[in-house]
Amino acid sequence: MATQVDSVEDAGIATLLTGIARDARQLLGEQLALFQAEIKNDISRAVHGLIPLFAGVVAMVPGLLLLAMGAAHGLCWLYPDLPTWGGFAIVGGVILAAGGLLTLVGTLMLRSSKLVPETAIKELKENIAVLGERKENDPWQTKN
Repeated sequence: MATQVDSVEDAGIATLLTGIARDARQLLGEQLALFQAEIKNDISRAVHGLIPLFAGVVAMVPGLLLLAMGAAHGLCWLYPDLPTWGGFAIVGGVILAAGGLLTLVGTLMLRSSKLVPETAIKELKENIAVLGERKENDPWQTKN
């Protein structure tokens, strides 16, 4: 009679362990799917934002060049003693300083931005914590 009880308990434990393994496998699959979806969404948003940004830059470059040439000639007209190269050098220096400042700001912004799927990582930590609690409260686990 004792062997029947042991085999019933063994069958219950085996079923329980199989269920836990299946749940863990399913949870891992869902976590990976969440990581993929979040990263894909972030990349998609970045690409959709970069397309008009790139088009705007391409359209602005000739305008900036023409404006800079006009400003250089305007300086030469405003100050007749200023040589033409001096007007172009002043305008070029101002544009170069503005571009350097924008590059510095952009670099600092990129360094501070996180390219990590934070939501997925938060959910994964929560799931690990829940699994840890479940393991501690497992009545089938033997204590050493």
